[in-house]
Amino acid sequence: MEPSPPTAPSFVEGYLPALLARASQLISGEFHLVARQHGFSISEWRVMASLADGHLISIGDLAQLTVTKQPTVTRLLDRMEAKGQVERVPHPSDRRITLVHITPEGSRTIQHLIELAREHERRVLEPFGLARAEELKKTLRQIIQLHAVQPDGDAAAAADD
Repeated sequence: MEPSPPTAPSFVEGYLPALLARASQLISGEFHLVARQHGFSISEWRVMASLADGHLISIGDLAQLTVTKQPTVTRLLDRMEAKGQVERVPHPSDRRITLVHITPEGSRTIQHLIELAREHERRVLEPFGLARAEELKKTLRQIIQLHAVQPDGDAAAAADD
């Protein structure tokens, strides 16, 4: 019996959105187990990781960054604020916007998990080398920027670089 000739990948095996979704699900799923073991829901982990740098961010921007609906983020923030992990503050010039930041207690709570996330990312990317890994991240950031919906409903016009 002769070996079969190589076949072309199926549509979804070559379709970028399907590949991105599948890769995200697999890689995120690995780390979500770790987050749960440390007492965080996936949504809580995403919020805490997004706030970990200590900057103020609007709830709307936080919802986009965490790929979570804004009402869900608001409910999460209620619980997390009650635990002393985050704090909401009014926007200095726009009363319609509420800003949020991580508290010192929240930073202490999430620090070890951030270190574990960095180690997980290193293991995921290691087979590709540092240069390819950075190029992949750069490309993904450009895709996100090009396709992010702006408040006026239009996609961003151009990517950096």
